[in-house]
Amino acid sequence: MKIHEYQAKEILRRYKAPTPRGEVAYTPDEAKEIAEKLGGRVVVKAQIHAGGRGKGGGVKLADGPEQAKEIASKILGMTLVTHQTGPEGRLVKRVLVEETLPIAREIYLGVTLDRAIGKAVFMASTAGGMEIEEVAAKDPDLILKEVIEPGIGLAGYQARRLAFKLGIEGAAFNPAVQAIQALAQVYEETDANLIEINPFVVTDDGRVVALDAKLDVDDNALYRHADIVKMRDLDEEEPLETDAIDHGLNYIKLDGNVGCMVNGAGLAMATMDIIQYAGGMPANFLDVGGGANADQIKNGFRIILSDPNVKAILINIFGGILRVDVLAEGVIAAAKELDIPVPIVLRLEGTKVEEGRKLLQESGMNFTVAPNMKEAAEQVVALAKG
Repeated sequence: MKIHEYQAKEILRRYKAPTPRGEVAYTPDEAKEIAEKLGGRVVVKAQIHAGGRGKGGGVKLADGPEQAKEIASKILGMTLVTHQTGPEGRLVKRVLVEETLPIAREIYLGVTLDRAIGKAVFMASTAGGMEIEEVAAKDPDLILKEVIEPGIGLAGYQARRLAFKLGIEGAAFNPAVQAIQALAQVYEETDANLIEINPFVVTDDGRVVALDAKLDVDDNALYRHADIVKMRDLDEEEPLETDAIDHGLNYIKLDGNVGCMVNGAGLAMATMDIIQYAGGMPANFLDVGGGANADQIKNGFRIILSDPNVKAILINIFGGILRVDVLAEGVIAAAKELDIPVPIVLRLEGTKVEEGRKLLQESGMNFTVAPNMKEAAEQVVALAKG
């Protein structure tokens, strides 16, 4: 689950990480009031769950309260398009009004999981303000890394080594080390998938400050973080994905036209791969889980069909916990209730598979039962095209 920049900074402050003075505003008048309290020049920043806001016109400097109000009136209500939002953009409903700082240097700091080694890694770079993916592609040597040992955390010597290699010195050194350790602590204690400060700045007067912040928390750990759950902004989430979560389904919308319903994440990934291999494009990832019931199958169909791009559906089931005949009964019931307008191809294996295939073939409905994954993919791609 992603949260807004101002919310991520609120969490950072709990761990004594330095952030700029600022508050969130929902109206131009509120932006003016905040600017008056801060005094001097301020920055007005659109709050959406996407990067690249500055390039899209969502970050502006204001010389005083009146200009802050004027800028906020233009940003609030705008549809902000960035490289992360897609062409549809995101509607801006709140802005963060913050003090400006005399920036001397910009640095990148971040923590995420390195799946190759199965451990969290702290990354830092002197190329702050740039997308870390760009830095990695152009000059990977600019990215410093420290592996975080499970159960130990980022050691003090590792934080000091990062600060030293980043060229931070003088009065800024110890606060930078403390901020680096705080960031690693936030990552661990919030069960984050990713935490980034980009940029982390050193000011002309020797301070260090988290000028931006991004936090993405593991959905599976949210039951341990009631305070973070309260920060959830449903307006920033894909409605179909939110609908799926509410019904115990794992759904991610994609750009293709072949809807997928599968039990098991690994099989779902393989299904999307074989659809592409057959010349098609999956419209979604949908894992109904090992013990799906008739309601989940029905809701899975409903969510898939809510995407107008879907022209055919592939159901790929390996029946272990979920018996194939039970799934077939659920598919038939859902298809009758929802009056599904697109063809459905099924590939079925596992417990009670013959009984399940028989139920589908005798249902009198528009089902195609394929003997294997390869043929199922080829058939559903042909139907989607034609």
